[in-house]
Amino acid sequence: MATERNRLAVEQTSGCAARPLRCRRGAAKSRGMETISAAEFRDAMGDDGWHAGANGAHITYTSRDFATGARLFARIAELADAANHHPDVEVKYATVSLRLFTHSAKGLTRKDVDLARQIAEAARDLGIEVDATTPQRLMIAVASEDPATVLPFWQAVTGYEAISDLELRDPAGRGPLIWMQRVDKPLRGRSHVDIIVPREEAEERVAAALAAGGTLADDSKAPRWWTLSDAAGHKVDIIPSRA
Repeated sequence: MATERNRLAVEQTSGCAARPLRCRRGAAKSRGMETISAAEFRDAMGDDGWHAGANGAHITYTSRDFATGARLFARIAELADAANHHPDVEVKYATVSLRLFTHSAKGLTRKDVDLARQIAEAARDLGIEVDATTPQRLMIAVASEDPATVLPFWQAVTGYEAISDLELRDPAGRGPLIWMQRVDKPLRGRSHVDIIVPREEAEERVAAALAAGGTLADDSKAPRWWTLSDAAGHKVDIIPSRA
């Protein structure tokens, strides 16, 4: 079960270990690029619908049909080429999803903010709205009394990159964040999954898991999160999104 201190560090992005983007500024400056934190990105974008975290900034637009989505993609391509900064874009029948991340700085930068604002304006010009649904996120927590002894193993077996002393990130931005959860005493089932869901769905998700044979291992931190267990003792934390 996650400790309150560690949970707040990850979810509220406070402290150096959970705010690697801010803490790596010195290295980024040497390349002429200053990184910003996920919270700073969200503050800069206001209510434009962007979500930000260790894997970059994400947004999904509701394009209604494929042709409209293709027009938005074409506009994004023009903006990206002009800025020499290219997001990951996924076009589906009725949605266009994007991820922004400055790979050379290994974090979010002002380049991401500037391009995000241009993309938001292009979407408005085309009459395309943001998908207001808060995306579900998955995070893997590896509990250990000494995270420094296990992080290298997880980095090696996953091919992830270390973005702090406690966190590993998929370089492609597709896989879940893996974080080393510091604990004071051994636990049964040291690894558990954190599932971050839209706030309005959290209690419904807990109820569904209990109905499916799960048990409530700990609700002392509810409604900030619930720890559930399957029949074999494997743990899952259901966490309402703060985005």
